[in-house]
Amino acid sequence: MPNHRGYPASNSDAELVRRLRKGEPAAFRRLVDEYAQYLFGLAFRLVGNSADAEDILQETYTGAFRGLGSFRGQSSIKTWLTQILLRQAARHHRVRARRKVISMDVDLAAADRRSVPSATGMVDVQMDVEAAIGALSPAHREVIVFRELKGLSYDEIATVLGVPQGTVESRLFRARRELRELLREYLSHE
Repeated sequence: MPNHRGYPASNSDAELVRRLRKGEPAAFRRLVDEYAQYLFGLAFRLVGNSADAEDILQETYTGAFRGLGSFRGQSSIKTWLTQILLRQAARHHRVRARRKVISMDVDLAAADRRSVPSATGMVDVQMDVEAAIGALSPAHREVIVFRELKGLSYDEIATVLGVPQGTVESRLFRARRELRELLREYLSHE
């Protein structure tokens, strides 16, 4: 039965955690094999580049290994790993903000390229949409990625982020409004 934090760990999750706590290398390989693609995709969507996404993924696994003792089975391993990844991504954004590094280069000249009626034009549009998502605040980017790109429900997003569902809904509303503004040239030509 689900609790307020999400679905409890399955029997296979509990067994995997037991094996991880015993230090079985095969268990760690299984953890990586089972969740690496999902976690890397999420990290990439949150930070916008492969190198940083790989760093965040590595830190996520390191954090999970260190925090095995704190895993109580009140959520699935996937939810637990996602929460660790989100904390790592937030730390990444804080470090970048402190260094005053621009989080994503937005190519304004790409707006002129969008009129090319070809596959290249579609790639440009996709790049511009990704740049617009990258320009959102981390809180808005998270909910857009979870809802629109990963297909999570409002309840699942609330569980992963540890916030009320109403907060997810309001963040998503604001994020969509901000994206519409960032992409208004594309939307006005449809």
